[in-house]
Amino acid sequence: MTLENIVVVGGGLAGAHTAAALRARGHRGALTLVAAEPHPPYDRPPLTKTVLAGAEEDTSFPTDWAALGVELRLGERAEALDLHDHAPGGVLKTSAGALAFDGLVLATGAEPVRLPGTGRQHLVRTVDDVRALRPLLRPGIRLALVGAGWIGAEVATVAAAQGCRVTVVEAGPAPLAAAVGAEVGGRTAPWYAAAGVTLRCGTAVTSVDPGGLRLADGEFLAADVVVVGVGARPAVDWLTDSGLEIARGVVVDESLRTGRPEVVALGDCAAWWSPRYRRHMVVEHWDTALKASEQAAAALLGEDVRHDPVPYFWSDQFGRTVQYAGDHRDADRTVLRGSPEDPAWAVLWLAGDRLCAVLAVDRPRDLVQARRALARGCEVDLPAATDPGTALRDALRAA
Repeated sequence: MTLENIVVVGGGLAGAHTAAALRARGHRGALTLVAAEPHPPYDRPPLTKTVLAGAEEDTSFPTDWAALGVELRLGERAEALDLHDHAPGGVLKTSAGALAFDGLVLATGAEPVRLPGTGRQHLVRTVDDVRALRPLLRPGIRLALVGAGWIGAEVATVAAAQGCRVTVVEAGPAPLAAAVGAEVGGRTAPWYAAAGVTLRCGTAVTSVDPGGLRLADGEFLAADVVVVGVGARPAVDWLTDSGLEIARGVVVDESLRTGRPEVVALGDCAAWWSPRYRRHMVVEHWDTALKASEQAAAALLGEDVRHDPVPYFWSDQFGRTVQYAGDHRDADRTVLRGSPEDPAWAVLWLAGDRLCAVLAVDRPRDLVQARRALARGCEVDLPAATDPGTALRDALRAA
């Protein structure tokens, strides 16, 4: 199938890199990138680190879009997709009109969850969000941050360093409980106190009101600034009447193709089939989106591909680098390497003797060695694994 006119929807990492990959793989027809934000495609991980701290301003990808022959349609939001009575191809309806295509890339990412209430709540999803929040982080400011997940911890890190009086309110029993479980997440709780941040777990928020937060028990927590970081949802509501299968994200197979082979989806908005984990996966992290971009471009151009990575992500918080690889959903126990009181430690998740996932705190070699082993499948020698002085690779054997 020769595609003459490809449209990419989404200006984040997934969309931008897929557009570039399409050109690199030989697509010579029209190529249009539609992005809801008014900025050229940029990198998001630095937003809650260097950009919020004021150490970096522009994280745009160093791509010469004109030289690539990519038409950027910035500040244009996708509103509907018409695939009916079109085969192959269809019509993308946007806030600026309609675009016909015979190949489509869906990379619309995710949208942050907002809380009820009439008070102002700051989000940290876009560069404009972060630029609006940055000047408010002043010494003595009372900052209430809802959510002790990855983003919440990074924002708390920067705000505390700026001298803000930070209170983090978390509905779960521990930081990162939704991501890595309460037992492992609880090991990061002392980091907050050491940074001068007040952490209140098991505390639900009813609404964001003028002047602060209304908590579920009726208490009012006064704050000068409220930041909400309670997660995100795939930005797929606009596809409801498209005829594509939606199950949290756009459902795709292991080649990232939808039920229409001329339509692929990737990144935070895609629910891709993983033969490795035997289920559809929605992984809202940078590394997965980057890996998927080459695969999505190849699939759209008719190549035989298989996208089945081991999920990986990282976070910088309270002076530590925290890295995670794998998927611990099927694990039945954990193994600790080192003590959480040490400067560096790691946790392994196991299902029987099989390694499922790893969390490494300032132990990058553990992460690298476990990540390689996870890709091929391995079992763990427990006595060696529990000794932090033993190289992790010496505790892993092929399954």
